[in-house]
Amino acid sequence: MGGLATIFGGPGFVGRYATRELASRGWRIRAASRRPDLAGHLQPMGVVGQIHGVQANLRYPDSVARAVEGVDAVVNAVGVLAPSGSQSFEALHVEGPRAISKAAREAGVERLVHVSAIGADAKSTANYARTKADGEQAVLEEFPDAIILRPSIVFGPEDEFFNRFAGMAQASPVLPLIGGGRTRFQPVYVGDVALAIANAVEGAGEPGQIYELGGPESLSFKQLLDRTKEWSGRQASYISMPIWLAKLQALLTWPLPNSVRPLTVDQVRMLQKDNVVSDAAKNEGRTLEALGVSAPHTVASIVPGYLERFKHRGQFAHYRG
Repeated sequence: MGGLATIFGGPGFVGRYATRELASRGWRIRAASRRPDLAGHLQPMGVVGQIHGVQANLRYPDSVARAVEGVDAVVNAVGVLAPSGSQSFEALHVEGPRAISKAAREAGVERLVHVSAIGADAKSTANYARTKADGEQAVLEEFPDAIILRPSIVFGPEDEFFNRFAGMAQASPVLPLIGGGRTRFQPVYVGDVALAIANAVEGAGEPGQIYELGGPESLSFKQLLDRTKEWSGRQASYISMPIWLAKLQALLTWPLPNSVRPLTVDQVRMLQKDNVVSDAAKNEGRTLEALGVSAPHTVASIVPGYLERFKHRGQFAHYRG
């Protein structure tokens, strides 16, 4: 057995893949979340008793401390794209990571891996990016040897990017092309992010460093929407939308649930800046390759398979007769 690891956000998108990767290497996993009863889908990823859910709420440091008692490694994969009620950016991106790092240090944890995001910037006008940067600072203050991972857009069957826009193309004849669709992204497969996390837990990477994770392709927002429409079998047209108008639309749809809003004001602000691995990270070797991921997956090798369900006949679209 590789040891005992606590994964905060274990039942979530990135967390479940990190759980599977570490479990395959023999690690025992505590999947920490507010609702451990919702972590049952993780248990088949390991042998009996290898993975179990534990209750931990990042807004309550005592529960965080209990979740890391006696563990060898901690992974923080908690994050939200839009705040909801008490689950604010400040609570989950700043104070939560601070509580995890403090508890990990006091418990004598050997390795801490914190998942942040490319675009984290303490001076950003986007609350998401600013709190991500503040969270990184809080982690390093409490646990200086932590390894921080900044992925670009993370894609996979449960993602909130390709699935969201495929759903929009399915429901509407038009898609918003914000800012001319020129913003560039470097989508990275969730399985590759999980591999980097597991390698970092087992010793890859330099303590105290920030690694930027991007896939093999840099694509514009329009190119990503083009591929989304192609793979989902939808023919939605584009409606050009300047940044100011996109912000206005986001403000007008603010009362709606996040699941049905096209974009939030914060996400529109993020679209004003490219979301790719920086030249500094490349030159200094702070990339996926440095964490043992030498052949990351392309978007085309993964996404078409799970967007097929959006076609007119769903998974049967490629059948004849």
